[in-house]
Amino acid sequence: MNFVTAEKKLQHKLDKQYSISDPQFIRSVSALLGPSFIDGNAVKVLKNGDEIFPVMLNAIQQARQTITFETFIYWAETIGEDFADALSKRALAGVKVHVLLDWLGSVKMEQKQLDKMMQAGVEIQRYHKPHWSHLSRLNNRTHRKLLIIDGELGFTGGVGIADQWLGNASNPDEWRDTHFQVHGPVVAQMQAVFMDNWIKAQGKVLHDQHYFPVIHKAGTMPCQMFSSSPSGGSDSMELMYLMAITAAEDSIYISSAYFVPDEMSVNALIDAAKRGVEIRIIVPGKHIDNELVRKASRAGWGDMLKANIQIAEYTPTMYHCKILIIDHLLVSIGSTNFDNRSFRLNDEANLNIMDKDFAIEQANIFNDDWQHSHQITYEDWLARPLKEKFLEKVAVLLKSQV
Repeated sequence: MNFVTAEKKLQHKLDKQYSISDPQFIRSVSALLGPSFIDGNAVKVLKNGDEIFPVMLNAIQQARQTITFETFIYWAETIGEDFADALSKRALAGVKVHVLLDWLGSVKMEQKQLDKMMQAGVEIQRYHKPHWSHLSRLNNRTHRKLLIIDGELGFTGGVGIADQWLGNASNPDEWRDTHFQVHGPVVAQMQAVFMDNWIKAQGKVLHDQHYFPVIHKAGTMPCQMFSSSPSGGSDSMELMYLMAITAAEDSIYISSAYFVPDEMSVNALIDAAKRGVEIRIIVPGKHIDNELVRKASRAGWGDMLKANIQIAEYTPTMYHCKILIIDHLLVSIGSTNFDNRSFRLNDEANLNIMDKDFAIEQANIFNDDWQHSHQITYEDWLARPLKEKFLEKVAVLLKSQV
């Protein structure tokens, strides 16, 4: 049951009918995926743990009314203690604190951390804890990464709560990742995505002004926060990626911790390359936390490399970024990897930003990461050792689950 999905997957490629800059793209994405793009937002990039964690912890410490927090990875380590302390202190101060942890992603969390938070008044739910009544959903995890403060300040991106994310990616023990701080009306959409899983896990609707306050404009960026899950449109995330790739006219930059695209996604990328679109993809190199994923990924690079799609492996440390940049205009950020697990098995959430200046900033960061990556040529790929090719074929057998 866990190796199949109940829904029919996308089977037909999309035809190019408009560009990213055409207003039709926003209309179509808003109508098909919902909610609509909304103006008046400001998004700030945070690179690596040294920038990310202090800002998030400070936001928690400044919360006045509510904190809603959803994450996949939460482990019993130094940064885990810091978050547990901060959340507990705000709960003791009267702030309503709600924490949603994926059961599998938080199995390394110590019970004493959970007890400490619950004793302070933090409401904690473990998502899809194994139970005989829903074994068919055991493989469906929440991979969403959301922190919303007072319903008006949001955070999303790739970071989990574990010591691997500490530091500044200066050595193999410090992972390279990016998170984002969000102000403006789109934060209400982020809160709604959290509530989607909170209702599933707890059965209670949190809907008063402390969770959904009036939010004034904070900038000029049009943004859209949307989600996908096996129980409510499992193909939504892949559909968004395919629509963006199909609409691309100039460039596609992909940062992906786990890059294992299916045939339809590969064909969409190749079609874009044939149109003259520059496509560059950064993936992890030898420093990766899941070697099976790396092998399943490398097995499928041949046709893309032949089509002049550039693929490079990040060399300094584990590369955990999850960012899509199209035509230096659209940026999609959040929890989604470019693989079947994110597209069909996990609950995911992404923030789409339509802003040229922001996209150029992200492209510059991408280019810096590219300079620290080793590009793989088609000849390199063909020259892989026979043992590696064999192991890749074995890994491909589990492609649908990674």
